[in-house]
Order: sequence, then structure tokens, then C-alpha cells
Amino acid sequence: MTLPSTIPAVLAEAATRFGDRPALIDGARVISFSGLLDAARSAASAFLTQGVGPGDRVAIWAPNSPEWILAALGAQMAGAAVVPINTRLKGREAGDILRRTRACLLVTVETFLGVDYPAMIAGEDLPQLRTIVRLPGDGAETWTAFMASGAGSGAPAVDRSIAALSETDVSDILFTSGTTGAPKGVISAHGQVIALFAEWARIVDLREEDRMLIVNPFFHTFGYKAGWLACLIVGATMVPTAQFDVDQTLALIDQGGVSFVPGPPTLFQSLLSAPRENLDLSSLRVAVTGAANVPPSLVRRMGSELGFQRVVTGYGMTECGVIAMSRPDQDAESVALTCGRVLPGLELRLVDDAGVDVEPGRDGEILVRGYGVMVGYLDDPVATAETIDAEGWLRTGDIGVLAPDATLRITDRKKDMYICGGFNCYPAEIEHRLCEHPGVAMAAVVGVPDERMGEVGKAFVVPKPGAQLTPEALIAWARTEMANYKAPRFVAIVADLPRNAAGKVLRNALRDEALNAHPPHATA
Repeated sequence: MTLPSTIPAVLAEAATRFGDRPALIDGARVISFSGLLDAARSAASAFLTQGVGPGDRVAIWAPNSPEWILAALGAQMAGAAVVPINTRLKGREAGDILRRTRACLLVTVETFLGVDYPAMIAGEDLPQLRTIVRLPGDGAETWTAFMASGAGSGAPAVDRSIAALSETDVSDILFTSGTTGAPKGVISAHGQVIALFAEWARIVDLREEDRMLIVNPFFHTFGYKAGWLACLIVGATMVPTAQFDVDQTLALIDQGGVSFVPGPPTLFQSLLSAPRENLDLSSLRVAVTGAANVPPSLVRRMGSELGFQRVVTGYGMTECGVIAMSRPDQDAESVALTCGRVLPGLELRLVDDAGVDVEPGRDGEILVRGYGVMVGYLDDPVATAETIDAEGWLRTGDIGVLAPDATLRITDRKKDMYICGGFNCYPAEIEHRLCEHPGVAMAAVVGVPDERMGEVGKAFVVPKPGAQLTPEALIAWARTEMANYKAPRFVAIVADLPRNAAGKVLRNALRDEALNAHPPHATA
């Protein structure tokens, strides 16, 4: 079957094929595939009325909701690129993304988990931002008023805008932190995103009769492209939730027939720990996990105790979406300890520091080439050239080893990066922010194991002369200045940082010290 060339075309085809079948279930609210197309076209008309068009960027800073999907689809129909923003970011961090993308319109929420999002960016200098649309809210800039500002789903301007789109047009710009400490905008095009996640959907066996619980946030590839977009590609029903709640999740499975559940290992550990008496979980069919080390015992328990017929793990990154996935012929041990085999149509190499291919069974840096590789980094040709060579090979920065059966095992995740609750944490970025504290002279951050979060950060901090710095005060400060998953859970005040002869911080020594001080346990 020939795939549609743009994301709006995916929706149009789904509406034709699946019509009145439910595309989205949000509590008592059910939207059919045809209804989703009509609503997205109305959103597109509103965006066009607001002056949004090809080359523009529309940012979405909100939790999972039907309106998030409609905003994304409507913006893409208008020819704009979508810029998802992590809901955990603080105003300064979100403001930086809005400035760098020159977003002309922001869709956000009044409050989420007690946070006033518009207030957080009220003091930011955002000269390109013309409009803020609130979900939900009061006043002229609410989503309802915004939708009413357009000419409706039948507007000819929407048809013209959709017809002008091509597979090479930019669909989205997702931000990922770089090892240099500066978050980078990853540019993707419509055609490559559709091709990659149609293949993902085939490998994980996502079917049109499935109901996918989408707990993974839409600002992340896992919630957006391997979430609601994959559902549109195959005709599955999406069941989004704004945040993970174990009781709500179990109720959606028991009463809502959820069959397909992607999520980090912590989600499945929570389900296993929760009381499940008198609940019907027989609808569960496929689980997709990753983002952290997965114990083989967890994979086995997901099958034996939760009833999943198949557990899938994988490996990917924002710069290439998904690279490898486990296959049905792998046992629990292999599914847990490897990330499967490379996707068809992608090429993979492992090289040494000199760029020479390593022998089978030896560790090497993972390079990938093919249709899934990003267009490039936003406004950063130097970083793009450093990451993608002249032959199209993307340097992942991850170290891995290939087994005789072609399964890939990750042995070092971007060297210094650690994963907290499913979110990538880059020490350089966190260290840079810590050093903005008036009492901090130097900082080094490492990840330490945590039973609940996978890993959490520990910061080794050298105070400025005369500074009265305490771990408690610095942790409290960090929680107000950066996303909570980035804020270190532990701080050690030290006189100096260990370094080698070249002056480079010895992170392995700090990691060993942190592990000795904080053996694996659950944090509050």
C-alpha cells in the first residue's frame, strides 16, 4: 500500500477508510475519524485566519488532550511546522524555544498541575509571538473562540493549503538537549515521519481494532509519532491521558478495552504493584517499552501477571525517531537486554574512535543512515555537519554491540547522559544552569540508579569563596529553575572536582562515589 505523503493526508485517508469508527476516546467524549478530520480542518481555517502559513512555526505547550492533536493537525494543514514544548519546562526554558523557533502562535493551557503556563512566560521577550491560545480559558483567546474565528471545515483556503503541502515540507521541530548543554531543535519532514512510523506500527503489530493508551506526552516522539500519528496510520483508536495515574489506567483497561500500551518500565512496574483483584485485563495485547534498562523479570511478569501477549522494546532518538525494535522471535531475556534489530530500510554501523568499522561482537559507536534521519538541526549547520557526515551517516553518540543474531545492545548511553523517569538528562545542560546560581563556582552531574525513576541526578558542586551553600537550598533552587526531572535529587558540596592531566572532569570517579553513597533505592 502506498503511504500518504503528508500528515494531513494520513488523516484524510483514515477518515475515508474508517469513517464513523472512533478515532479518539477521552472519557465520555468520542471523536470519529470523520469528525477528527472535520475538526482539524476547522482548526486549520482558524490558523489561516490568524495569518499562519507555510514557513511559520506553531508551538504547543500543553498536556495530552484532543485539542493538542487538533492544534497540531490544524497547524500542519495550514503549512506550519509544529513545535511541541515539554510541559515540565520552566518559563525561561520555554521562552528560549519560542524565541529560537520564532513561533508566531502558542497553544497552551491556563493551568496544569497547579502551574500557570502563560504567567511563566509573561516576562519573556518574544517579539515574533503574536497570539497565545489557551486550553481552556477565559477571554478572546480561548480555544473555542479561536476555532470560531475561522471559516469552518469547508473553507476552500484549507483545501488549497493542504494541496500545496509536500513530503519534504517540515512537519515538526522537536527539541532535544545536546551534550554541549544547548538544547537543539530537530527538524523532520512529513514523508520521512510517516514512512518511519508506519514501519514502527507494522513491527509492533499495531492493528486497526486496537485501543492505544497514550500516557507518553505528545511533546515526545513516543507520544506523538509512535502515539497518535501511528494510530491514524493504521486506524487504531487513541485513548490519551494528561498524566499517568495507576488507578485510572487500570480502569481504562478494565472498562475501556485498552489493548495496546506504550510506556516506560516504571509504568508497568506501577501496574504490577497495584491491586488488580476483580479487574478484567484480558484486553491487553501489546506493550511497548524502553527508555531505560528493562529487567528480564519485568518482561516475564508483564506477560504472566498482566497478560500481555507481546512485549516490545526498542531504541531511538529524536534525530532518527526509531532505529531498532525487538521482534516476535526474541525471548524475554533478549527483549530485555537488547533493543532488537535495525528497522528495514535503515543502515547501521558500529565504528571505533577513528571511524573504522569494528569487528562483530566488539563495542563501537552506533551510526545510522536512511529515511528516518532528521533533516538537520534548527539554525545550526555546524552541529548538523558534526552529527551527519557527507555520506549521510548520523553519529548517535551511543555505544553498542551487535550480537550474532543482529540484535543491538546499548552499552553506553551518550556517555554522560542518564534517563530519569523516561526523560533524557544531559549533565552539561544541568551543570550550566546550576552555575547560574550566585553561590556556585563549578558543578558536575552524574546519574545514579533509582528503583522508581530509573536514574536520578547527583550534583557535585564547588561553591564560590564565601558562599553559604547547602544541598537543601540548592536542590530547592534547582526545582524552581529547571524541569523537575533535570533538577538533581542529591547534591554534594565539595572543595574541588577530580580531573585528569588535561583538566577534564573524571566523571567515572564521581559516578563511583555517587553509587557508593546512594545504592539503588526509590526516591520521594
